[in-house]
Amino acid sequence: MSRSKVNREIDAELRSHIELRIEDNLAAGMSAEDARRDALLRFGNLTSTKEHVAGADTALTLDSIWSDLCYACRQLWKNPGFACTAILVLTLGMCASIAIFAFVDAVLISPLPYQVPSRLAGLFESTPLGPRFHLSYLDYLDWKRQNKVFSSVEAYDSISFALKTATETQRVEGATVSAGFFRTLGVAPIVGRDFGVGEDTPSAPRTVIVSYAAWQSRFGKRQDLLGQTVTLNGEPSVIIGVLPQDFHFALTGQTEFWTALSESSDPKNRGNHGLSAIARLKDGITWEAASSDMRSIAQQLAKQYPDSDEGRGATVLPLTEVLVGSLRPVLLLLLCGAVLLLLIACVNVSGLLLVRSENRRHEIAIRGALGASRMRLLRQFVTEGVMLAATGSLLGVCAACGAIHLLKLLMPVNMLMDMPYLKGLGLNLHVMGFAVAIGLAMANLFSLTPILRLSLADLRTGLTEGGRSSSRTVWSHLGANLVALELSAAMVLLVGAGLLGKSFYRLMHADIGFQTDHLASMRLLAPLSRYAKDEQQVALARHVMDETNHLPGVQSVAIAHQIPVANVAGGNTTFEVIGRPQHGSEDESSSRNVSVDYFSTVRARLVRGRYFSEGDDVSKPRVTIVNRSFTRKYFAGEDPIGRQIRYDATTPAIEIVGIVDDLKEGPLDEEVQPVLYTPFNQEPDNAFFLVARTAQEPQELLKSLEATVHRIDPEILTFNAETMEDRINHSQSTYLHRSSACLVGGFAAIALLLGVVGLYGLIAYSVSQRTREIGVRIAMGAQRSSVYKLILKEAGRLAAIGILAGLICSVVTASLMRKILFGTQPWDAGTLAGVALVLSISALLASYIPAHRAASVNPVEALRAE
Repeated sequence: MSRSKVNREIDAELRSHIELRIEDNLAAGMSAEDARRDALLRFGNLTSTKEHVAGADTALTLDSIWSDLCYACRQLWKNPGFACTAILVLTLGMCASIAIFAFVDAVLISPLPYQVPSRLAGLFESTPLGPRFHLSYLDYLDWKRQNKVFSSVEAYDSISFALKTATETQRVEGATVSAGFFRTLGVAPIVGRDFGVGEDTPSAPRTVIVSYAAWQSRFGKRQDLLGQTVTLNGEPSVIIGVLPQDFHFALTGQTEFWTALSESSDPKNRGNHGLSAIARLKDGITWEAASSDMRSIAQQLAKQYPDSDEGRGATVLPLTEVLVGSLRPVLLLLLCGAVLLLLIACVNVSGLLLVRSENRRHEIAIRGALGASRMRLLRQFVTEGVMLAATGSLLGVCAACGAIHLLKLLMPVNMLMDMPYLKGLGLNLHVMGFAVAIGLAMANLFSLTPILRLSLADLRTGLTEGGRSSSRTVWSHLGANLVALELSAAMVLLVGAGLLGKSFYRLMHADIGFQTDHLASMRLLAPLSRYAKDEQQVALARHVMDETNHLPGVQSVAIAHQIPVANVAGGNTTFEVIGRPQHGSEDESSSRNVSVDYFSTVRARLVRGRYFSEGDDVSKPRVTIVNRSFTRKYFAGEDPIGRQIRYDATTPAIEIVGIVDDLKEGPLDEEVQPVLYTPFNQEPDNAFFLVARTAQEPQELLKSLEATVHRIDPEILTFNAETMEDRINHSQSTYLHRSSACLVGGFAAIALLLGVVGLYGLIAYSVSQRTREIGVRIAMGAQRSSVYKLILKEAGRLAAIGILAGLICSVVTASLMRKILFGTQPWDAGTLAGVALVLSISALLASYIPAHRAASVNPVEALRAE
């Protein structure tokens, strides 16, 4: 009640009392003036009296609320089974939904820590192999100069630096960026300055900006850091600034050192595609207009430079899509699963409340008959509903904290490093707001559930036998609908879990083209100051392989510029088939430089032709081996062996000498792209992977590999030492499929349990209400088997309705999951049938116990009890 209404009521009451006193004084013979004066004096200061009365009313209201709370606590304490079940169910639902929402908030909702992040774009070149590929430095310059839709366009590339310290050479994560990169993001150094205009040219002095973490860990947060020189990859660079503590750019990982881009403008480098780009949209420019403008520029460049750019387009995406696009469907799927589980929990508790309210109808009717107002009675239900929702929400929030921490611990370290936006994962304002909103919704639901079923007229009938019959009818309809809804939701979650589980199984058992067991790998980065020439790099590779071959248990050794199962396939190159009319857009492939023994070491299958030999060096004609996908795409119906290709008109011809089976060079859940394998001896590099097959456990070989390389040259950096099986298990695609299957499977298991418990509760309640009827049936000669049929038929009807509705919803839901399924159709008949069978058996088992109890009813005792 509002204060103004209370004041009006108090005023009316006071006026009434004063008028009555005046009438009494007049009757006693007082004059009108004296009678009024005496009445006012007796009541004193009206304002003070009003405040006193209002205070007393507030105190009474608070006391009444406190009494309701105490009574609600006593009721819950007297029914521990109901209270514990309801609170546990709500806690599980709240924990799952809050924990998953915390990840959704961190990844999809919280804005990027940049200035107006909604106007930032990621730029890529598109090819027939896909929409997101790197661009060349010269293309970047043309895009920057010719576009009319961006206020700035900047390039970047993530690299590993060899940091020379006083005692050793260390590998550090770094990036090279164009001069306006940080200004485009809207980020300024907290110490020192940003890169200046023209500082990203080859002739400019080498400068570097360090991250806050590097300033703290490597330089002790010294204020005299500016102007100091660090040696990166053998080149001295002057430190000019320190970035803010909360700055991160996920596309470059945990970057410590940021250098200015230094690329050559040699026209021959237009085909060297290795850069990524970001841009900021001008005010008033739409994404569609930006995409159209960039496509026009790409088409113009393709006509102007057909040798390197023909068939290449442009892709413009919001930066948020670039950062988290692959995670969005998985997180939304998990959030939907968690919310569905919460819905099942709420339906279950609502059913329990309905049963409890029906059982308390007699109690409530007596309280009403003794003078309790309807509002007072209904407020008691509201108090109990709010207490349940508040307790379940509080425990759910506490459990969610642990769940969030556990989920972070289960994430591979390399994934966490690539997702800096998960650093602040926890119960922030967004997550707490989500929790409060769910808590309020549950409080309203649990308050209204019994209230809507118990009107004042119903309460009066609670004293009669007819009230019991009415309550049984009400619950039989409402409870049946709720249980059918629970079973349908459980069906959806079970089908989703089944599809994801099958998808994960097929992902882990997919043919990846080589044998993954007993393989150890490690990446090497040799300093260019000592290994700049091709012959030096070839000699180093041979030395490393020779020394590794002498290690105990090593069966074979190879090197490769890249090894299979990478998060991104990358390494694309354009080429043309000699003797064939050029179509430009068709001729693009991934490229890998491998040693002679690479295919035999990983045990890839040779389809036709031959492997590389030691004679395939720079003094011999260029050769290449292609995979099956390459053959299917570019030589369909033709024999590629002996055919020649070349990168462009200025490079020598390359003869195809062999075909190998498809190796999963990129993510496990993506199709294999065409790949060109070239001899490392003909295209060497100072950075490569060392791959060794061993007769022993490959994990035992990793330390020996590092020690061997450092014995050859202590300045060679070694990193990413791992077994191939660990590389597969820790890959991003594996983790996403595994975590999705496990989490949705957990949700589904809980949903199945809740659905079965709900069905059991409904059938058990129905049996308890029909005890007299069943006793009469048995007394009149009904067989026990007919009682079983009666009860199981009711349960079967509900299960059939729930399963049928669940099947329809499951097919629709699974269709939305198509993008994250691997080798599995959304309408997989085996999964749908299996889940329906499991749910049917569970429903029958749940209804068997009350059916057995009904069939065991003693008709004499049942009729006597009635």
